[in-house]
Amino acid sequence: MPKTIEYVGVIHLHSVFSDGSGEVDQIASIAAECELDFIILTDHNTLRARDEGYQKFYDKTYFMVGCEINDKDNRNHYLALGIDKVISTRLPPQDYINKVNEMGGIGFIAHPDEKRNQMKEHPPYPWVDWDCTGFTGIEIWNHMSEWMENLTEENKYQAFMHPLRTIQGPPPETLARWDKLNQSRKVIGIGGVDAHAHKINLLGFFEVEVFPYKVLFKSVRTHILLDEKIEISSSPEGIRKTEELILAALKQGKCFVSNYYHGDAKGFRFFVKDPAFNTWGQGSELEFRENLQFVVRIPGPECTVKLIRNGEVTDITKSDEAVFELQEPGVYRVEVYKHNKAWIFSNHIRVN
Repeated sequence: MPKTIEYVGVIHLHSVFSDGSGEVDQIASIAAECELDFIILTDHNTLRARDEGYQKFYDKTYFMVGCEINDKDNRNHYLALGIDKVISTRLPPQDYINKVNEMGGIGFIAHPDEKRNQMKEHPPYPWVDWDCTGFTGIEIWNHMSEWMENLTEENKYQAFMHPLRTIQGPPPETLARWDKLNQSRKVIGIGGVDAHAHKINLLGFFEVEVFPYKVLFKSVRTHILLDEKIEISSSPEGIRKTEELILAALKQGKCFVSNYYHGDAKGFRFFVKDPAFNTWGQGSELEFRENLQFVVRIPGPECTVKLIRNGEVTDITKSDEAVFELQEPGVYRVEVYKHNKAWIFSNHIRVN
């Protein structure tokens, strides 16, 4: 397989410029401490961090600024990346999807199937206008959404003390929707943490930070695969070039999602190969022919690997390098489970 360079980042977080508690410099420093290659800030309906020059490298960590857009009813949240102007919240979702595309940006539907069985004082914000077209992808795994949905009176103290343990995996309905969408066109899946680092007062005399940025930076991550190395540069050209590389990888689906809590997934690969050792990776499209194989490489001990075609599991194996014969056309992806815990979710490969 041609050599690719992997970069690991965290997407979907908020600062004091909207409803987060962290200063932008503080968040960037924590990301650098966690040795992330990039993070993407998505404050609600503002690009203030971008306008004030915060989009740059902090040590080796690239700090990108997008924003989270919503409609006038505070529904249909959309992570808009690669734009330089704020879009009105009075527009219907199809209009702001179109405007992001017109500006040369990309966008991802945030927490698409969010719901609440608990904490009714914090309502869900699902995507409801599924007649929309043109979005780049969807957030298949959102840490905060899943944590809140899993919260009960019985587990709430444990959940607050150990927020990473309660996360089990992307919502099944979101994965099913994602697979169905991909049977019509390419729709990219990313992971998000939805970090706010809210601070609450306990017992009236001390303040606790719920989900510190440092904690969430060690949960749901998005890995991108590039054909060229990112050059760390403080020049405007270098900063812009890095943004272009990251956005291009996300747009093409050269990425996958992992839960760092179960281990570092760096080194995972999913691709198709032929007898001549030609390869096609995640986000690729190719024509079906004989003697094609899927290869899955796992960075660690033997795991359970599920091969999924058009939303249905077609094969399961336990291995640190799985090989599946490609039997028929379809839209394929893989899921990896470590000790029966959801760990890695690839993007699709389309076989026509």
